Amino acid sequence: MPDPGQQSFVDFGEVPLRHGMTVGELARMYNEERGIHARLTVVPMQGWQRGDWYDSTGMQWINPSPNMRSLTEATLYSGVGLIEGTNVSVGRGTDTPFELVGAPWVNAAEFARFLNARQIPGVRFVPRNFTPVANPYANEICGGVNITVVEREFLDAPELGMELASALHELYPEQYKMEKLNLLLVNKTAFDALSSGEDPRRIAEDWIEPQKRFEQVRMKYLLY
Repeated sequence: MPDPGQQSFVDFGEVPLRHGMTVGELARMYNEERGIHARLTVVPMQGWQRGDWYDSTGMQWINPSPNMRSLTEATLYSGVGLIEGTNVSVGRGTDTPFELVGAPWVNAAEFARFLNARQIPGVRFVPRNFTPVANPYANEICGGVNITVVEREFLDAPELGMELASALHELYPEQYKMEKLNLLLVNKTAFDALSSGEDPRRIAEDWIEPQKRFEQVRMKYLLY
């Protein structure tokens, strides 16, 4: 959950990084909780259940953003996107944005070995060198990892983002500049804990109670 009073273009409301709501449900919640009181009508979808993944709909994939080109990338986005404000490439300027993480100063084999040893649920890491054509590190060879989703139901993408930042901070403390991480994390307690070297799994335990409180608010606005 973001810290109160930190609303911005990328943090419009006090909702978790991965909130599990449709756009219509979010509109209903913001309309009420933020006192907008617009005359709002949301037309419910037919034949969709909350647990459905996009590939169960039979619909063709349409990029919601130029760099989100597949369901895999959308699955990883709320974790990998968390660190893209720092001085690493997250694969923008390659064929698989948000499936890659690296930098010219990263040793691909070392980074993959460290992350795989963490046994992060739902993903595995393959060492990979890649050359993005977009900044940061445009046209520079980056060492890094290709993130493979092996069990998407068990993946906690925001915690994955914390694991990536923690690994970079531990392996490359001189090169990795973590200061801008909190621009998207927007949680100073979690940022300070990560900066001091705390285990990401322990940090994630602090999210449980605020998340439960949010879920109570969310319940009033769910349509499905």
